Parts: sequence; C-alpha cells; structure tokens
Amino acid sequence: MQKNVPLSYIELSKANLIHNVKQFRALVKKGTKIAGVIKANAYGHGDKEVAKILAPYVNYFQINSVEELEGLRKVTKKPILLLGYVGKNDLVRAMKLGCILSVFDFHHALLINEIARTLGKKQKVHVAVDSHLGREGFLPSDLEKVLPEFQKMKNLLIDGVYSHFANIEDTTDFSHAQKQIDTYTKACAILRVYGYKNLYTHISATSGVLAYEKGNGFNHIVRVGLGLYGLWPSEALQKKYHGKITLKPVIRWVTHIAQVKTLPKGHSIGYGLTYITKKPTTIAVIPQGYSNGLSRTLSNRGEVLIGGMRAPILGRVAMNMFVVDVSKIKDVQPEDEVVILGWQGKDEIRAEELALKTTINYEIVTRISPLLPRIIK
Repeated sequence: MQKNVPLSYIELSKANLIHNVKQFRALVKKGTKIAGVIKANAYGHGDKEVAKILAPYVNYFQINSVEELEGLRKVTKKPILLLGYVGKNDLVRAMKLGCILSVFDFHHALLINEIARTLGKKQKVHVAVDSHLGREGFLPSDLEKVLPEFQKMKNLLIDGVYSHFANIEDTTDFSHAQKQIDTYTKACAILRVYGYKNLYTHISATSGVLAYEKGNGFNHIVRVGLGLYGLWPSEALQKKYHGKITLKPVIRWVTHIAQVKTLPKGHSIGYGLTYITKKPTTIAVIPQGYSNGLSRTLSNRGEVLIGGMRAPILGRVAMNMFVVDVSKIKDVQPEDEVVILGWQGKDEIRAEELALKTTINYEIVTRISPLLPRIIK
C-alpha cells in the first residue's frame, strides 16, 4: 500500500470521463445541448469531482435536490437543471443559489411564482409533462386548463418543457415510446398555441439518445447520465453500437486487505454460517461491506480482484467486512490492493457483471458510499 493512500477509496479516470462525453457530443446533432446528469452523487462517482471535469464539455448539469445544488454551487457556476421536486421550505434557498426549476403541477407553479415575486426575481422553469410514464408532471389535457393561469404569473419564466421515456432501453418494440413522443409533441404544440415558443425541449436520457434521437439542434437538450460513466443502459444498445462508439468505465473501487490467514477444513465463515470450508482455505479479510455500498446479495457469489486474479467471496457480506478465498493467488499479504469494481492487471469487474448477480448497473454505482474519498487520476 502506497504512502498517504486511503485504505479504501474511489478512483476516477478523468481521461475516460472526458472520452465518454466526447462520444455523445459527436453523436448528437450540431447545436444540441448536453445536460450532464450528476444527481445521486454523479451516480456514485462524486458530483463535485465530476462537475469540475465535465464543466468545459457540457451546457448544463442536471440534479435532483436543493442539497445537491448547494454543494455544486461551491464548485461551478454552470446552469443547473433541478428536476426533482423542491418543496415550499426549500424554494427560497434554491432560487438564491440559482437554478432552473421543474414545475410539477399548478399548485407548485403558484408557489414558485409567489416566492420569486417576494425575492424580486423571475424564476426560470421547465414544465414537466407526463407522457405515459405515470409519474410527475402535467397531462396534456391539464396543460390547456392551466396555461391561461400561467400567463398571469409574472414571476414565472417558462424556459423549457420536458418528459421522460418509460421503456426505451429494454425493448425493441418502440410502440410505447412512439405513444410517448406523440403525447409529448402534443404538449409542446399546446404550449406554442399559448405563446410559449422557442422553448428548450428534452425527452431523452442516455438510452433515448442511443435508441431513438440525436437531438434537433439549438433548442434541444439531451440529458446524458449513465453513458457519461461508461455504463450501458442495456445489452441490446451495447450490441447496437458495437464498433461505432466506445464507452469507458470511469470508476475503480479500491480497498486493501486487512488480514490473511488459513482456516482448517470444516470452518464456518461469516454470519449465518452460510459457508463451511471443504478443505484448508487461505482467506483474506476485506474491510468493506454493505454500509459502503457492496450488495449483500453478492454473498457467496461475488468476486474481487487481487494481484490481477479473481478471488471469490465466501460467506455473507457484512456491514463493514467480507471474506474472499485467496488460496489460488500467490504471496498475498495484508494491505495488498483489492479492486471491488474496475480494472486490475488484465482483468476487469464491470458494473454490468455485478448487475447480472444483483440489480441494475445504475444501482451498483449509486449505492457506493459518499463517505469514501474520491481520487481523480
């Protein structure tokens, strides 16, 4: 273990992050704006660290909460789309920090307009449209009812309109996506009828860009999140773009061995006695666990990299520790490097691999504890 290196940390590849955003910049049509999605601590990568790297390459950042906004305003002046719900008690703080807010419904619009009026400012907002996702936003039929009232709100500056695809990465059947597009297009047309023209529009995240659209120029935004971090929304989209674009993982989750010892045959390992050694077994104790974001479902089925080789997890992943079998790896010593996620030597453990054993790749990375130091390489 090198001097002054933390016991456990997240290493970020600056070169890979820049490579990925350039892939999407080349993919979308000229003039299309890119919003770098750095909500959820930049999908577990570290929002402040990622924001500093991406600032020259994106037009906006997109986040979910006023708490995220407060942290980011310490490192960037970039326009920020805050698309999560901001409650009454947080709106003053959000407006003073500076952002573009999402409007969920008529009551929310009233709140934003009134607080903006008391602050003596006009607040930019993007109108959320529910186009068959069944989540936040206005139905097109509701828009026609509220837009005359919106026109009376002098401190509400409608700057854009947006929606979310519900099922575009997991299927080759685009019938639902087309229904969403039709509904969203109708909502945009209604806004134009009421005088809201030249609005910024956005419906696609990473999967939408890869599966459906490449933007349409100046007034269009694409919200790129997962792809920035070298992760694919689905295996089908990865196959579709094989040989066309490359996405490089940005993250290495690194820790170091706490102890090495040999257990006799018939010795139990971990809580619940879920693993009993079948022969004398050399184990390494790893000082990470589910409190750090490593899924407990990897108990007895996950692997880590030590000395460039795979070491299987034995027994249950605990809150702060787990055990791996290093019987087949030579000269393993305490404080040797362990890679939980990422590359070491000629091998690599990707989030997609862990997702096959547990959940989706989004969740693999966003679960990683924000308390682990982020180190940019």
